[in-house]
Amino acid sequence: MNWYDNAIIYHIYPLGFCGAPKFNDFSNNEVTYRLDKVLEWIPHLKEMNVDAVYFGPVFESVEHGYDTVDYKKIDRRLGDNDSFKHICDELHKAGIRVILDGVFNHVGRKFPQFVDIQEKMQGSGYCDWFQNLNFGGQSPCGDPFWYEGWNGHYNLVKLNLRNVGVCDHIIDAVNYWIEHFGIDGIRFDAADCIDFNFFKRIRDFCKGKKRDFWLMGEIIHGDYNRWANPEMLDSVTNYECYKGIYSSHNDKNYYEIDYSINRQSGANGGIYRNINLYNFVDNHDVNRLASTVANPAHLPLIYTLMYTMPGIPSIYYGSEYGIQGRKENNSDDGLRPCLYLADMERENMGLYRHIVKLGRIYRAYPALRTGTYERLQITNQQILFKKTLGEQTVYIALNLADYQYDFNFQTHLPALVDVLSANQIDVNNGNAHIHMPPFSAMIIVSDDIVNTVSTENVPVEAADNDVETEVVIGARYRHYKGGEYEVIAMARHSENNEELVIYKRIGGEELVWARPKAIFCGKAGDGTVRRFVKLS
Repeated sequence: MNWYDNAIIYHIYPLGFCGAPKFNDFSNNEVTYRLDKVLEWIPHLKEMNVDAVYFGPVFESVEHGYDTVDYKKIDRRLGDNDSFKHICDELHKAGIRVILDGVFNHVGRKFPQFVDIQEKMQGSGYCDWFQNLNFGGQSPCGDPFWYEGWNGHYNLVKLNLRNVGVCDHIIDAVNYWIEHFGIDGIRFDAADCIDFNFFKRIRDFCKGKKRDFWLMGEIIHGDYNRWANPEMLDSVTNYECYKGIYSSHNDKNYYEIDYSINRQSGANGGIYRNINLYNFVDNHDVNRLASTVANPAHLPLIYTLMYTMPGIPSIYYGSEYGIQGRKENNSDDGLRPCLYLADMERENMGLYRHIVKLGRIYRAYPALRTGTYERLQITNQQILFKKTLGEQTVYIALNLADYQYDFNFQTHLPALVDVLSANQIDVNNGNAHIHMPPFSAMIIVSDDIVNTVSTENVPVEAADNDVETEVVIGARYRHYKGGEYEVIAMARHSENNEELVIYKRIGGEELVWARPKAIFCGKAGDGTVRRFVKLS
């Protein structure tokens, strides 16, 4: 399993986030280091348990970033290559990976090879670089030749990705960003328009450079298996569930989203069970969730669902605070605001705290990340499902109604707790009974390692702010079967970034052991005893 199968991703649209001018000024070489403000957000990202930042377009462009001029240069409105390398280095030091937006389907009209055609006409060596370019007519932009614009937008000149020179040019740029900046993945814009052979070639190249390099494509419609498969991409945007997540709440119809999840990833033959899809509730192209949901009380439920359903959860910058934004007058500007972290304290801090806790819960329970989905009970306004991985089972209950609702369900676990509220759940003779308040969500586990600590003399409040206080390096612990061990270090799994406890037996064989922290701090046997207890 790779790191991205367990990741929480934070999506930033840089030009908007930084308040950059709408159009680039190519009349001088002035550089403004606006993107450096990302560095101020690193503690915020860490608090949210973010594993990777997906930056929207950062390459030099004419206007919005999707009209590239130079694939090897940071847009001067954001900074320069040196400043961006520093940003990448600091994110990596914080354990946060970097994903770039690969706009490889089309370029801007100031792309040098296109300008060469404008200047030399048929004498240019780049005439075959662009899709359907011919000299039998005039373009809508007044050029004495015709070319294909992406989706009818002639400021976006469609590349011919069947041309070897074009592919070489792009792969050379990707190699540059991997070697000099250490990027960890690419999101492919307009992936449904890109030639499959190009995807196969770039996958071979990227995986050859970095085995765990992530390749994700923007796909809105169609069979996701066509693009996400062992020969091409690792993941694609889950637009099917994007719509279903919010509309199932607006329409008070959990059957809608449950149908999509079961169709995609259900235990009985979901068609995308082998793909960890990229889940989102808003992004730079669609209205903000807070402007889409009919009842703001449903926002925490929607994020709880996104974090617990199959797939990779992502947050679009600022939406963790419930900020609003709509497309207006055919402009996306309202979706891409300039934000300052200090100003966010005036926004929905309750939602933010809920999302922070979701991140900690997601990190603590592997079953939430990659477990199997099984719906247990459902009505129009309530749903109960479970995620299972190995011996770990997590129950998720949602009530979108404005009235209380009770669930009763059978469980093999002798004791349960709602890890969101830290409240115990009634379990009698294998029957669990839960009271769901209006507009509420529960994540129910046998072993609350988020709200409690396994060490003595550590305040619960401290544990609630920092999960790592649960394990003390250098301390001795007794295993529930009797052996005594010393914790010698904490580590991160290289493939999935999961926290590991490194420990050794005291007075026994000279072996060093590694165990996921969620298991080390958890319960064993019948779920009533702690696996390890700290010795005084």
